[in-house]
Amino acid sequence: MRDEEPGDGHRLGSYLRARRELVSPAQVGLPTGGRRRVPGLRREEVALLAGISPDYYLRLERGRDKNPSPQVLESLARVLQLDDIERTYLLDLAAARPRAPRRKRSEHVPARVYELLAHLQIPAFVEGRAFDVLASNPMAVALSPRLRPGQNRLRSLLLDPEEQAFHQDWTKATADFIATLRTTIGDDIDNPRFVELVGELALSSQRFRTLWARHDVRSLDGGTTTVHHPVVGELRLHRDKLPIGDVILVVYYPDKDSDSDEKLRLLAALAHTETAAAGQTRVGQPDASSDRPTRSKS
Repeated sequence: MRDEEPGDGHRLGSYLRARRELVSPAQVGLPTGGRRRVPGLRREEVALLAGISPDYYLRLERGRDKNPSPQVLESLARVLQLDDIERTYLLDLAAARPRAPRRKRSEHVPARVYELLAHLQIPAFVEGRAFDVLASNPMAVALSPRLRPGQNRLRSLLLDPEEQAFHQDWTKATADFIATLRTTIGDDIDNPRFVELVGELALSSQRFRTLWARHDVRSLDGGTTTVHHPVVGELRLHRDKLPIGDVILVVYYPDKDSDSDEKLRLLAALAHTETAAAGQTRVGQPDASSDRPTRSKS
């Protein structure tokens, strides 16, 4: 996140530039002929279509004007073809104001949530804002060992070959996760955990660097995904994310009486056998002395 450290004006300019480069002239009705030195739209083309002067737009991209009017922002959102989430993100960038650094706060899983996890017969786990796994039940670990407490879901997705093979559409999954991380960070750019995670992945993953530079934002809430389990095979599962205080409860479940439902019941039987053999009776949770989960090594 180093490119965002200078301030909110710079973050606004970086976002405008990244989105401008993703819109082709044809998408906005401009001629596509001739040699173009930049991907997407030129600055002057954005300014023309938004009804503002090229000089003013240049100041916005360079972070020299931090207070554009809502009308200007709405015009830019229209030209850059932003959806509702992207438009809101743009407005929030412009509305951001200097603030005092926030104190580091550990993410806490309420005791009742551990009880809930223990009673759920479907894969369920608790994650923090940076996709750190804070707690999980045996079914979640049976679904994927990368869902043990102490793992980071985004790091596993990008760097662990087994997790990459686990997802049927790894390309979409990485794009969704990274765009969701940027949305989650918002103006909390000095949060130590976010700084650490983004810095680590920027150094270790070309896929992360490419997608992070796009400045995509989206919300990764409910949905349906297909995964390849090494024991029971292909599973089609629905996903729901339920906020509980500062953390999120994530559950995966199949359609009732479907092929995936049968396979998940088989997986549950295997997980129960393994748990009983190991003498494990508690839902997995990180060491209470740790402020956050430790990173896995892959």
